[in-house]
Amino acid sequence: MNDYMIRATAAGEQLRAFAITTKDTAEFARSAHNTSPVVTAALGRMLSGAAMMGMMMKDSSDLLTLQVRGEGPMQGITVTADNAGHVKGFPNVSDVDIPLKENGKLDVGGALGMGFLRVMMDTGAKEPYVGTVELQTGEIAEDLTYYFAKSEQTPSAVGLGVLVDKDCSVNCSGGFIVQLLPDAKEETISQLEENIKNIKSVTDMLKEGKTPEGILNEVLKGMDVSVTEKCDVSFECNCSRDRIEKSLISLPKEDLEDMINEGKPIEVRCQFCEKKYEFSVDAIKALNDIRLAASLARKNIVTLGGE
Repeated sequence: MNDYMIRATAAGEQLRAFAITTKDTAEFARSAHNTSPVVTAALGRMLSGAAMMGMMMKDSSDLLTLQVRGEGPMQGITVTADNAGHVKGFPNVSDVDIPLKENGKLDVGGALGMGFLRVMMDTGAKEPYVGTVELQTGEIAEDLTYYFAKSEQTPSAVGLGVLVDKDCSVNCSGGFIVQLLPDAKEETISQLEENIKNIKSVTDMLKEGKTPEGILNEVLKGMDVSVTEKCDVSFECNCSRDRIEKSLISLPKEDLEDMINEGKPIEVRCQFCEKKYEFSVDAIKALNDIRLAASLARKNIVTLGGE
């Protein structure tokens, strides 16, 4: 089964909800970054949360960035998503090994430590939206719940889970987000709270083979769920040699000249997907020539404008 997510309404459109499975997406990220189990769990949760939040955005050109920074050994994670199910992300530190929690679960909160969660949405406006809250637990789901309440004034329930096998691969990954709409009645809120209290964990539901539809049917039991949209989810990185070249051209001239003087090829690695791009000395010289030509052209424009 390919990874996918759904959008739904429930209780006569008093609620909106999202649910997702991301086993393949999380496994791709684990393999690309060679993450330890606790980092795999944190990164997988972030990918699931970001993908569902991306689905909330209106336009295909909108971009969401979810960033966690903490004082723990993992230091942080950055994930981006669009509204079409494309996500990518990377941990600041890939190999973190800390003791399990008393209940035998991976200690994501301990690996991240105290810090903050930042949500950035670039919708093409002059300034992107930025919302920042302090981490509540570092377990991601609770932190997103707090963010929605604090920064967007939207009461929400967020559940995220990643199960890592003994061979360190991802067994299952996914989650849900349920949000109260402004006209939600007290009895609807009470029923949702009761359902949330009684459901199994996200990983238990996924282990049982539940799909996103199945997860929402549990979370929103008895609340007339209506699926309105379905979207495939995948780890997609838009890095390219052309993008890397543009980044190199934008470097200070001293940096490019130092690379040339060293007389060795360089390797540039994408932070998000770990893909490597190699540039020979001649290729760096060619990029430096482009930079010089662009610099001269700018000077000529300034000179002409001043006359």
